[in-house]
Amino acid sequence: MKKLISWNVNGLRACVGKGFLDVFRQLDADIFCIQESKMQAGQLELKLDGYYQYWSYAEKKGYSGTALFTKEEPLSVAYGLGIEQHDHEGRVITAEFPDYYVVTCYTPNSQEGLARLSYRMEWEDDFRKFLKKLEEKKPVIFCGDLNVAHQEIDLKNPKTNRKNAGFTDEEREKFTQLLNAGFIDTYRYFYPDREGIYSWWSYRFKAREKNAGWRIDYFCVSKCLADRLKSVEIHTEIMGSDHCPVELEIKERDEA
Repeated sequence: MKKLISWNVNGLRACVGKGFLDVFRQLDADIFCIQESKMQAGQLELKLDGYYQYWSYAEKKGYSGTALFTKEEPLSVAYGLGIEQHDHEGRVITAEFPDYYVVTCYTPNSQEGLARLSYRMEWEDDFRKFLKKLEEKKPVIFCGDLNVAHQEIDLKNPKTNRKNAGFTDEEREKFTQLLNAGFIDTYRYFYPDREGIYSWWSYRFKAREKNAGWRIDYFCVSKCLADRLKSVEIHTEIMGSDHCPVELEIKERDEA
């Protein structure tokens, strides 16, 4: 059995000050992915005994950034999508393991007034092609803050958010296309109708207190891994960021 965790920490240095290392030890994941580290090389030294560490930083300071920590050394690690316009913000790390690839992704936000929606549409198409290319070699597990609530069930107030970043028809349609390309949203695989479970809450309006949230953090897998899915969990009880960690347990090949 392998346990994977994904967490948008919304600034890792701040999150460390709010108990990140305690959460890290408590969850005891085999592979732990983070998004929105908001830091540059050398700004923080994390002592994670027993883990290999891989980091991708944005060129812009205090912005974006991803990391992947793993107990098992990957066969290979790659950064970005291999496309110039997408690879300045430290948004993707791909680790290759014997049975599958693990990709941590921090999808670009379409921003206020949807200023970045057209760029986001290009990103979505390129990211989907990137995943399908990996899949030609072996199955893919990808996770992260994908910055979209797919269905109305995935956020507290769908009606009032219809044209807002993260819940536009365009972004939701791209996620549908991703699933149609052969991937499973593991949370909905296990809990197709469960409501009221979210992974992100605005810091404003006491949103977390009222559970006025969005489910925008995901584990998705290639369809061929369906019979190896053991469980998924959204750790709404864990604080330290405006997002909470999401978890996937997957059986080893000989356990399936």
